[in-house]
Amino acid sequence: MQDNMLFYKTYPHPSSKEWVVFVHGAGGSSAIWFKQIKAYKQHFNLLLLDLRGHGKSNNMFKDMMANPYTFKSVTKDIVHVLNHLKIQSAHFVGVSLGTIIIRNLAEIAPDRVKSMVLGGAVTRLNTRSQILVKLGNLCKHIIPYMWLYRLFAYVVMPQKSQRESRHLFVREAKKLCQKEFKRWFKLATDVNPVMKYFKEKELSIPTLYLMGANDYMFIKPVKEMVERHRLSFLTELKDCGHVCNVEKPDDFNQHSIAFIHQHKTYYSA
Repeated sequence: MQDNMLFYKTYPHPSSKEWVVFVHGAGGSSAIWFKQIKAYKQHFNLLLLDLRGHGKSNNMFKDMMANPYTFKSVTKDIVHVLNHLKIQSAHFVGVSLGTIIIRNLAEIAPDRVKSMVLGGAVTRLNTRSQILVKLGNLCKHIIPYMWLYRLFAYVVMPQKSQRESRHLFVREAKKLCQKEFKRWFKLATDVNPVMKYFKEKELSIPTLYLMGANDYMFIKPVKEMVERHRLSFLTELKDCGHVCNVEKPDDFNQHSIAFIHQHKTYYSA
């Protein structure tokens, strides 16, 4: 694998021509999709990625280390893998900050995206999360980054039922170095201006938002987005928080796989 390419893993299907690409959130890795692989690989070809600085992509991009990350540069990493594997178009499944990266990919290369499944989607940071990001930005050079990450994980996923998701994300975040954490943290401060633009501009790509009914920080702005966009749909998962693919995997898999099957010929060649 090339030094400047993301780590990826594929699960080829014996007959399907459809590809599904999984994009994790900040601080996670492709390991967070362990409850999706078995169900999905019965239907589609799968591509799992570790975003730059995460998982097994943590030693890549040494030539870029001095530069700040942007949503555009992180998105282009994924396009690079698609080109390498000669995947012309695919369905994309993301969670948390990964949903913004998918939405950005749909913006810069709409012909590559057949449909989007956005779990625990981040479409706007509310007042509480904006304050947290600003405080974190001020303290990131002083406080050990894992303290900050544990705090954020607890604020976003506070309930007992979300303990598994919290522990999973904290465990994966430990694999990030402090410098890498700071780059991704800075990226989080760009969420609102990016998403404000996305809210005003709808793409002609079918989009399913899968949200935990208890995802208090993010579900309200998603409802506002779905009301405005003709090809966007929302399914709420009961007794579920932010990382719905981990907390309610059976529901997540059932709704998302059905949605992809429904739209797999949407942009047929």
